[in-house]
Amino acid sequence: MDSVAQLKQRIAELEAQLAKALEKNAPAREKIENMSSEVVDSNPYSRLMALKRMGIVNNYEKIRECTVAVVGIGGIGSVTAEMLTRCGIGRLLLFDYDKVELANMNRLFFQPHQAGLSKVHAAAETLRNINPDVDIHTYNYDITTVKNFDKFTNTLTTSSLVNGPVDLVLSCVDNFEARFAINTACNEFNLTWFESGVSENAVSGHIQFICPGETACFACAPPLIVASQIDERTLKRDGVCAASLPTTMGVIAGFLVQNTLKYLLQFGKVCHYLGYNALNDFFPTLNLRPNMACEDLNCQARQTEFLAKPWLESAQEAVEDEAPIHESNEWGISLVDESKEEKESVCVAEGLRLAYTLPGVPDNTPLEQAEEATTSDANLEDLMAQMKSI
Repeated sequence: MDSVAQLKQRIAELEAQLAKALEKNAPAREKIENMSSEVVDSNPYSRLMALKRMGIVNNYEKIRECTVAVVGIGGIGSVTAEMLTRCGIGRLLLFDYDKVELANMNRLFFQPHQAGLSKVHAAAETLRNINPDVDIHTYNYDITTVKNFDKFTNTLTTSSLVNGPVDLVLSCVDNFEARFAINTACNEFNLTWFESGVSENAVSGHIQFICPGETACFACAPPLIVASQIDERTLKRDGVCAASLPTTMGVIAGFLVQNTLKYLLQFGKVCHYLGYNALNDFFPTLNLRPNMACEDLNCQARQTEFLAKPWLESAQEAVEDEAPIHESNEWGISLVDESKEEKESVCVAEGLRLAYTLPGVPDNTPLEQAEEATTSDANLEDLMAQMKSI
């Protein structure tokens, strides 16, 4: 009996100590509980709360109204979908026709027990467990076939949260045929999209922002293999999985989602083209301008529409209506812009070069003409004599 009484007394002492400790740590516990409810219960998209707290965006909740289509749920696409899900995107459309294989375990996303499942269904299962508040739709078919292309375009134009076009299309495919299918659809229906990819050597990649009519589409400056009409399937090497490094894929996916958030939430500057070379940590950036001789007729139509926008006309008129600084010009002096005119629709960044000349671009550039003019017979003394005679 004595031992039972002692045990009860000891339990009472421990309960008193526990109550005292809980009371002492109540403020910290309350703070943790509030943070937990902020993230999970009342505010499922608070994963972007940091953007507001740092003064970068005012309305981070807007992400819940956005619909993004991810085409290709492979190395880049699966990680991209996961990042968007963790950011609390409103609706996510997943397109792919392939199945999960054990060879795909080099990805940052798929798991061995998912082998044999379609990639879109395996991805949806994982993503819903990460954030059940995201509305995820899956489409398990090849978008490059004639039959499925119409289904693809119909989905892109009617599947937003308000039954309209999606806010953004993200291309994460691994072949040019699928990229051109996406390019054709986005040009036809005037959809903004990002193109992305990792090279065959697995240590370099890029993202490209494409706004039809305003920036170069994928057909404006096609890759050399496409321009040369080479079947890309002949370049595949047996036993080599393209873009097989999860590190490179993670870097490119991070760039892609970061610029997606900047575009959707309207902060920072969306990069038109951002490359990555892991061998020397080289990050080239450049602006890609549309090519008026683009083979895609819808791209040409979008360019015409963009140039006809009222704000562009008013801006041009404002430049033309500027009055001269000096109204009188007795000696007929004029200012001439001697800066180099752009030859290509692509401004090549330092460290890069063009593999071929775009169609419709003349070979004889203004720079070459200027160089020819400097080789004329007139020398400095002749020019000075002419000036004195005026």
